[in-house]
Amino acid sequence: MPKAKVHSGAAKRFKKTAAGYKHKRAFKSHILTKMTTKRKRQLRGTSTLNVSDQPLVKRMLRAN
Repeated sequence: MPKAKVHSGAAKRFKKTAAGYKHKRAFKSHILTKMTTKRKRQLRGTSTLNVSDQPLVKRMLRAN
């Protein structure tokens, strides 16, 4: 039986924690000059994944 492969794109973007999955916010990679300082500040850091999205990410990561 071959090994189940994880979704490599999801593996780079999500990290499993006790609270669920953490991820980086979108829209903060380029063209930041037109974005307000407040918006850029709010996009900083990581946040936990929404409960409704967890089954999809769990399946992509083949988590037990």
